[in-house]
Amino acid sequence: MSEQRYRLHWVTAIIETLKAAKEAILPLVVLLFANGRRDWNTGLWYIDYLSFLILGGLIILLSVSGLIKWLRFQYWFEDDELRIESGLFVRKKRYIPFERIQSLDYTEGIFHRPFKLVKVNVETAGSSSLKKSEGELTAITKEAARQIEQHMAEAKRKRKQPMAEDLVNDDPFYEETVEAVKEKAQKVFALTSKDLFILATTSGGIGVILSGVAIFLSQFGELIPYEWIFDEFASFVKFGVLIVGLIVFAGIVGVWILSVIMTFFSYYGFTVTLEDDDIVITRGLLEKKRVTVPLKRVQSVSVIQNPLRQPFGYASVSIHSAGGGVGDGAKINLFPLVKKNVVQESLEAIFPNYHFEEPTTKLPKRGKAFFYRIDFLWMLPVIGALAYFFFPYGLLSLLIIPAIIAFGLWQYRSGAYAIYDSQLTMRFRGISLQTAYMTKRRIQSLEMKQSYFNKRKQVATIVASAKSGMGQHRGIIHFMEEGEAERILSWYEKRTVQNAVPLLHVKDESLEGE
Repeated sequence: MSEQRYRLHWVTAIIETLKAAKEAILPLVVLLFANGRRDWNTGLWYIDYLSFLILGGLIILLSVSGLIKWLRFQYWFEDDELRIESGLFVRKKRYIPFERIQSLDYTEGIFHRPFKLVKVNVETAGSSSLKKSEGELTAITKEAARQIEQHMAEAKRKRKQPMAEDLVNDDPFYEETVEAVKEKAQKVFALTSKDLFILATTSGGIGVILSGVAIFLSQFGELIPYEWIFDEFASFVKFGVLIVGLIVFAGIVGVWILSVIMTFFSYYGFTVTLEDDDIVITRGLLEKKRVTVPLKRVQSVSVIQNPLRQPFGYASVSIHSAGGGVGDGAKINLFPLVKKNVVQESLEAIFPNYHFEEPTTKLPKRGKAFFYRIDFLWMLPVIGALAYFFFPYGLLSLLIIPAIIAFGLWQYRSGAYAIYDSQLTMRFRGISLQTAYMTKRRIQSLEMKQSYFNKRKQVATIVASAKSGMGQHRGIIHFMEEGEAERILSWYEKRTVQNAVPLLHVKDESLEGE
């Protein structure tokens, strides 16, 4: 392969500078506020404006560091490898064999689009969701990105077809092959405008915004004039409860609108396509992202229905991937919002070897009480204390009892499971209803739990775990028939020799349930 060395686009210097500034946002804001709150005058300008000078020096340092990262970064292709060299005083070299590369993920930010650039993340099987990608090219042209794809495809094709070693990138046969692969791309899912609006409306963006505000307040609490805010709030209260209520309502609506806008920008143009043996997900308005997930890395599939969407027949679908570094990590949002009645058809187009029918085997009636009995016992002292110390209003805490029982019955009625040949399907509920689809060869461990009280009622809990990045995705069926639990253990034990050795655990627990 060619040993010609390539540089990143000059926009890299700006992006790296802004990235470094973002990481140093705390000292930058502190220095900025320190200048605004300066109330001394020593007569020495370099003392009076010391924080300004430090702030300016820090900004210059960040700009120089971004410029150096751009000037000292090179990549090239050699010996069927993508080679990257970077660093000023410490030169770092990273050699990534093309055969190890699982996917090339693309991002087009606001600085990329005007110049038709992309950021490329190189993901390998060893990438971790807790680490950065194996390699990152901050800003290169789309043509350069296609060149990397061509080198990678050629290297993998050589490995499969040793007789084709004389083919080069500009070979007409090679170009036709690449175009043929692109033509095979099959679009399997796209968010409509209506679905996008419903997704934005029912998303959890409000929680993200409020948590961000809480983090800001914790970091800069000393700089916020709380006394002035409380005085102003007290003056507002004088106008009456109605005015205060309207202001609070307007604030909540404002936060909700902001969360809708954030979700809209993030999921705009969301599409899922099949290209050869890869799932390709594209999304984003201001920042367009393209994530590639090899089908062979998918470990399990989950269909999730939260209480807000379930009554309207909507669900979301996630896949769990081995390794990491793709999308949001090991858990990837495959269908952010989809009608439940078309989930099976859409998933079968991607995973034809899976069975996506609803599980039909329900839980036994004798295990029903275990879903709420422990919570009930834990809450009795709390209810008693509230009723005693806050009598008579504390008696309202008695309403917790029917709420606990109703929630337990809700979980009981949601539970179901099924075995289809080499696949285990489990449906269970925390707050949201989740249906997990796991194949036998992808299940890393299967665990049976049983307490003394469970044995008396002849029920048991089964926990199936599949790899999800550096962690695990677990499917749980609580308090099923003991005989059925043992049958699932036997089913898992009969795996073929080619698969990993099963990890079976049988536990006796003193507690009544989880």
